[in-house]
Amino acid sequence: MLTLNLSGQGTYWRAFHLGRQLARRGHAVTLLSTSRKRRIGLTIRQAEGMTLIESPDLFSGAWRSGWDGWNIINRLRVLHNKSFDLVHAFESRPTVIFPALHVAGRQKIPLVMDWCDWFGRGGSVEERPNPLLRALLRPVETFFEEHFRPQARGVTVICSVLREKALRLGIPTESILLLPNGSDTEGLLVFPLAAARQEMSLSDEDFIVGYLGAIFHKDAQLLTKAFDILCEHLPNARLLMVGNNPDDLRRMVKQAQRLTQTGYVDQRRMNLGLAACDVLWLPLSDTNANRGRFPLKVTDYLAVGRPIVATAVGDLAMAFAQLPFGLLTAPNPSDFAAQTLRLHADPALREKMGFQARRLAETHYDWRIFADQLESFYRRMVH
Repeated sequence: MLTLNLSGQGTYWRAFHLGRQLARRGHAVTLLSTSRKRRIGLTIRQAEGMTLIESPDLFSGAWRSGWDGWNIINRLRVLHNKSFDLVHAFESRPTVIFPALHVAGRQKIPLVMDWCDWFGRGGSVEERPNPLLRALLRPVETFFEEHFRPQARGVTVICSVLREKALRLGIPTESILLLPNGSDTEGLLVFPLAAARQEMSLSDEDFIVGYLGAIFHKDAQLLTKAFDILCEHLPNARLLMVGNNPDDLRRMVKQAQRLTQTGYVDQRRMNLGLAACDVLWLPLSDTNANRGRFPLKVTDYLAVGRPIVATAVGDLAMAFAQLPFGLLTAPNPSDFAAQTLRLHADPALREKMGFQARRLAETHYDWRIFADQLESFYRRMVH
């Protein structure tokens, strides 16, 4: 399994959880990711029954995301003498696709490609605020996204929109597996609200809404405008942004003192931060970039057992139809704030929805279910 991501970020976790479940079934799994800091030298270790390899990268910041030739060279070198039965490329930027093609071609083994973000034309490249960078990256992202996938023996897709895109590229139906993200019910636990707030030094008197991880600019605008409306109605409203987010959203709200951004935190602090919230937010603007993904934060929210307010964009509506674990809204600030106020006024409903969220995480979104599906898919690709 090859990912472009830094260890512990983004799609790395999708590959990690699937790989861990496969390793528990007796498979030998090697997972490659990008080192968070190293520019020279590989890091190789054993964990969760897998071989985890972190490759160095010469870029920094947002550019440490799948483009570096030095990263490619190190991956080719470490994989050269290893033997595999199948290679799974999670996305298709250069640090993933070139080593994956090399291994698959040299060893004459199946190549499976994962598609969990719409990067190219019409997708997340359009969310870049710099118009020159957007124009330069659009054809590059589109080429890497669309050129290689028809060459793969199998394609895993995270949502129905990407499944349709794969079909339009000419990939046969039987070569596509719809594989959403699962919930990490082992690593993320349900903590009592008061206990989580005590550990996070947060007030019991506040009504706290939470958000996890990075956010597109349009989504940030939706989030901050909805929070401004919420603050007009609730003097004790607070917004807790948990995890790594490069933008300072305090500049986008009217009352910056009510917004806290934790920055990068380990998994336990992330768990406690989410568990300290009354409601968790997922404000997705109605864009192709959002329709073409299924954010991992959704299933993280489920695992910690808190009610969710989310916009009805992409496959989220289907997820909400399974159990009442939250409220769906139109993709506008006023409706988003109104549905949050509805939950604020009904503590019993919040508790019920939080219970249903964890129940759904432990049943429908258990990683073991998706690993079963992936294992069967692999067997079809190999034979």
